[in-house]
Parts: sequence; C-alpha cells; structure tokens
Amino acid sequence: MGFDTSTMAFFYGCLSAVSLPLGAAIGLWLKPSNKWSSSLMSFGAGALLAALTLELVGKGLAKAGFYPLGGGVVLGAILFAFLNKALNEKGGFLRKKSTLNDHLSNEKLERFGDMLKSISKSDIFKQLPPKEIQGILPHIRQAEFKAGTEIFKQGDDGDNFYIIETGRVSVTIGGNINKIVEIGSNNVFGEMALISDDPRNATVKVIEDMKGWYLEKDDFKRLLDSSPELKKKVSKLFVMRIEDIYAKTEKAVESEKWAKIAKAHIDMGSILPSDVEINEAAKKHSNASFAIWLGILLDGIPESLVIGASMIGGGAVSLTLIGGVFLANFPEALSSAVGMRKQGKSVANIIWMWGSLMLITGIGAFVGNIIFARIPVTTFVFVQGIAAGAMLAMIAETMLPEASEQGGPATGIMTVLGFLAAIFISTLSHH
Repeated sequence: MGFDTSTMAFFYGCLSAVSLPLGAAIGLWLKPSNKWSSSLMSFGAGALLAALTLELVGKGLAKAGFYPLGGGVVLGAILFAFLNKALNEKGGFLRKKSTLNDHLSNEKLERFGDMLKSISKSDIFKQLPPKEIQGILPHIRQAEFKAGTEIFKQGDDGDNFYIIETGRVSVTIGGNINKIVEIGSNNVFGEMALISDDPRNATVKVIEDMKGWYLEKDDFKRLLDSSPELKKKVSKLFVMRIEDIYAKTEKAVESEKWAKIAKAHIDMGSILPSDVEINEAAKKHSNASFAIWLGILLDGIPESLVIGASMIGGGAVSLTLIGGVFLANFPEALSSAVGMRKQGKSVANIIWMWGSLMLITGIGAFVGNIIFARIPVTTFVFVQGIAAGAMLAMIAETMLPEASEQGGPATGIMTVLGFLAAIFISTLSHH
C-alpha cells in the first residue's frame, strides 16, 4: 500500500459522495415533488442493498465465514440505532421527513398517553370503549391558562371539557365563599357540559398556571350521534351522576387499565404531526443544524471506510459499492435539502453542509485505506460486518421509511430496479 493508493481512496470516496452537494443543488433548483423524491430514495435504497450484499456480506462470508461477519453486522446495527436515537433527540430527526414524522408522532403518542390517564378518571369517558378513543383524539386541542384566569363562571353555557396536564384550578359555587375543591395535574373538569344543555353549576379559576387539553361539546356530541349505544350509556350515566368528581380508590386500577388499552388502540397514522407542529419543532430546534449534519455523517461513515478498505494492497475499487453509495446519496440530499430550506436554512448553508460531507467521505475512505491495512482477515471481516450492519439499519430506519412516506406502490418496484441497477454495475466490473 502506498500513498498513491490512499490518495485514490480519497478520490473515490469523494466520487461516491459528490452526489450529496449535487443532489442538494438540484433539489433546491427543481423542488421535486415528494413522490418523485420518494421514488429516487427507494431506487437508491435498493442499489445500496445490492452493493453491501455483494461487496460486504458476500465477500466477508467467503473470507472468514459467518460468525465474524454476523457479529459485526449485529454490532453495527446496534451502534447505528443508538447513535441515531441520540442525535434525533438533539434535533437530528429534522434531516428527513420520515424521521421527523416518526419522532413527533412518538412524542405526541406519549402526550396522548398522559392525557388518556386523565380522561380515564372521568365516568363519562369510561363509557367509551378504549378501542373507540380514536373518534375524539383528532378533536382534542391544547389549552394554556395563566394563574388568575377564570375559565368559566357559574351560570355560563357549558361548552368545553378540560383535562389538566400541569397546574391547579379551584372549583367554587356562589363566589369564593363556597369553595368545593382544588384540582391539579392529571384531573378533569367540565365534562358534564358535553352531554347537558344546562348552564355551568360552578366557577373554575386557575390558581397555578395550567397546561392541558380541551374537547368542544359539539365534537363530542357528533361522536355520540355516530354511536347510539354509547349515547344510551352516557345518558344513563348522566341521570345517575353524583357530585364527587374523583374516582374512588378501588376504581383506580380499572381507570389505569382503561387508559393503557385506549393508548394501545391509537392508530399512529391518525396522529401524524400537522404543518403547525412541524414548524414549531423546527423553531424549538433552531440550533439543530449541527445535529442534522452529524446525523447525515452517521449515515455515510461506514460507507466511506469500506470504500477505502476495499482498495488495500492496490486492489481495484468496487464499482458496485461506489455506484450503490452514489445512487443512495443523491435522493437523500435531494429530499433533505428541500426540507432544510423550508425550515429556514440558507442555500449557502445547505450546500456547505452537503459539500463538507463529500470531503469527509473522501477523508474517511483515505483513513480506512490506511488503518485497515495491517489487521488480520477475521478482524477486517468483523469491521466490514459493522459497516454492513450500520448501513442496513440506516436503510431500514431512514431511507425506506422516507421512500414509502409518499412513494406508495412505486416504492417496491423502484427498490427492485435500484437493486438490479447495482447488480448490473457489478457485472460491468467483471468484464
């Protein structure tokens, strides 16, 4: 191995990643549709799958057998999953629409889970079968009130049902003389307004800044109208309703069980983040550019090291691997650049980000060519397995979900075509 080989490794590393700034520039210029970007993403995923199968898995098996390779693959997948999760927590999830939707949907699911624990304490909502909770979730909105705010007065028309996430409110009758109770986090109030046309029978005032949710009366009534059986149960409950709004101790376990079952029946597709929530997440993580950059770098490190390692001893570079990585990088940059622009990042910043990653990929190939030159074959195959596992996890966690987000039926076909394209490149390299 000489300096010339390492230099060539740097060149081929950059060549495999030149599609990053190229894809970003074309994406910012053409602003392709989501369906077109998704089709390219699935094509790239298929090409990369074929490349790592032929160049990493196949050759690794031939050199050292299953166990070194298999151990490396498992470790690589675990490392990628762990680092990817850590970066997503810092804002790296913003780099792709699929990771953004997945991250925000999971956050939303956790919030809904807390909310359902509160709802389960309401006798009215416990009449709603847990699997039918989907009917009200799209209509529940977030609410915030400052201390001193009077949410409603005794005698007002009943309109909303409230769920307290944090904070405290006081419930009084006839002014401040007859205070009934103070209620706080994970409790509910105002639920009788959802089924009654009677005016409010108490005044509720915020005594400690409150955050939570509310459901409008009309939305709940539409749910009742669509379920005669539920309407019958709720009407019967209303007749039997007692003043005490707290669940008895012996009912606590049953309430918790209801909340867990209801959460399990939430359809993740129904809680995808709205444009408003996406914009809020981008503002919240306004300094997430570095995390995004690191997230994309995480996707490319294994590829670059393997490109360099494949040229050890003056070996010919694998056109299959170069082509697979090139085809995978292009749509990733294409779709991500458009998303970054929508998040307010400048064109210069986006191009610099992707261009710097191209150079770092070249450096990674250079380093891989040097550091793996003298290690035993078994160790080398183990390292190859780590790269293969990380790349497989990356395809499964970021590329294919991104492709299927908007690609629809074309996703499978384009993945197969990308797979065949990489195999075709492999046949050329053997002539």
